[in-house]
Amino acid sequence: MSLVTGSTADNAATGPTKLSKNPVGPNRGSGRERRLGRHNLHGWLFSAPFLVLFGVFMLLPIVATLLMSFTDFGARDVTRPFEAEFVGFDNYTRLFGDDVFRTALFNTGYFVVVGVPLTVVLGLLVAVLLNNGIDRARTFFRVGFYAPVVTTIVAVAVVWRFVLDPSDGLVAGLASELGLTAPDFLGSETWAMPSLIAMAVWRNLGTVMVLFIAGLQAIPTEVREAARLDGAGAWQELRRVTVPLLRPTMLYATVITSIGYLNVFEEPFVMTQGGPSNSTMTVSLDMYQEGFNFFHMGYASAMAYVLFVVIMGITVLQLRLLKDNTS
Repeated sequence: MSLVTGSTADNAATGPTKLSKNPVGPNRGSGRERRLGRHNLHGWLFSAPFLVLFGVFMLLPIVATLLMSFTDFGARDVTRPFEAEFVGFDNYTRLFGDDVFRTALFNTGYFVVVGVPLTVVLGLLVAVLLNNGIDRARTFFRVGFYAPVVTTIVAVAVVWRFVLDPSDGLVAGLASELGLTAPDFLGSETWAMPSLIAMAVWRNLGTVMVLFIAGLQAIPTEVREAARLDGAGAWQELRRVTVPLLRPTMLYATVITSIGYLNVFEEPFVMTQGGPSNSTMTVSLDMYQEGFNFFHMGYASAMAYVLFVVIMGITVLQLRLLKDNTS
């Protein structure tokens, strides 16, 4: 009995010890965790330069601007920013009682409502013509339409000032040949904003054209050939085949063009300075003047966040409307 009991006791004593000495499971898990930790460390190290630059030059200014929009931060606070007085939502409530800001908001909406459809539709037509209708000198025309995109706004402004000059401009010369008198496009409250829209459409047409050309080239030729075999003409092919298949491209082109036009600044800043009589004043230009001409930094920051909310709202609305059609 003692031998059996002793051997049983020894087995009971040594059994758990043998199981605890099995290193396979824990070592494998810890090795995998160490490798995963090294991979994560390498990823963070490679991402560190971007994260530092993004934090310093993007995230920090965004947060600072948001905090500044609730203060009366001005020129006196540049050297002592933490002494600015907290005013709550006063800057935001003041905005909608500001006649200049309401005019700028209306002008920006007018710029978007007229400029975005013109840019997208003309970009689509030019892309279709260059992709299908023009065989010779196709590269020349593509470069010609895209050249304004990479041209500096100062050069563009000089050209358009000459074209629209009421006395010696190109349009005035053509009008005089026809026995007409050209209006003062940039000096008229009626014509100033349409002139800036025309310049913006001309300047941004190339970007939309390139997007649509890429979309057209992605459409299978078999689909077009099938439509032609069914008797579809050029207009029916464009309407029934090309445009539905280009809806994802159209969504992207519409969104980026709308965001750019909602932030319109260079055109009125260089050409008209918001005049005449604030007829070309936009939200971005008004924000610039309040912040850097009058040093109302807190008030300008509130403008920036109102514009941000407007851009986000319009972008989400466009994504919902156009995405439903593409699904």
